[in-house]
Amino acid sequence: MEPLYQQTHKQVHEVQSHMGRLETADKQSLHLVENEIQASIDQIFSRLERLEILSSKEPPNKRQNAKLRVDQLKYDVQHLQSALRNFQHRRYAREQQERQREELLSRTFTTNDSDTTIPMDESLQFNSSLQKVHHGMDDLIGGGHSILDGLRAQRLTLKGTQKKILDIANMLGLSNTVMRLIEKRAFQDKYFMIGGMLLTCVVMFLVVQYLT
Repeated sequence: MEPLYQQTHKQVHEVQSHMGRLETADKQSLHLVENEIQASIDQIFSRLERLEILSSKEPPNKRQNAKLRVDQLKYDVQHLQSALRNFQHRRYAREQQERQREELLSRTFTTNDSDTTIPMDESLQFNSSLQKVHHGMDDLIGGGHSILDGLRAQRLTLKGTQKKILDIANMLGLSNTVMRLIEKRAFQDKYFMIGGMLLTCVVMFLVVQYLT
């Protein structure tokens, strides 16, 4: 397990350093940098699944520490994924604003045809309002991603806690009734988390509908 853990830990730090390239890359290479970072994050998630299996097979005196180390890596890579999504979101909004600005400036304004005349002041006001809406949506979706990532982290924590309790229960020889109660509580917590995620999505949808 240790070699795979060290490789994954090193890769997490490499992705953290590569995140700085997003701010300095030009438009031509920005998509390539994003794809490289996303590919590395996907590979880390795949390795973490393998590490989770290996940590459960560690000796009892090392198992808890191994799981804690894997959970910490999961927490770090989830934050990297959230940061990448937020950056992409800001880039999409910025590119859309630039396209709309170019379209606005490329329009031909005439004084002969009142039906096709667009007052410049109203157009600029509309563009300003549109930018505010985009910024609001960007902040809202970024907050939504943070909430969802937090819920995922809580789910992983609950899952890890459940495994630790089951391991301790097995070592202490607790009754099957107690084991079933523990599993039932973990099952209920899972549905509470799913309900929270659905509620967050509904709130985000309603706010976006209101803003637009």
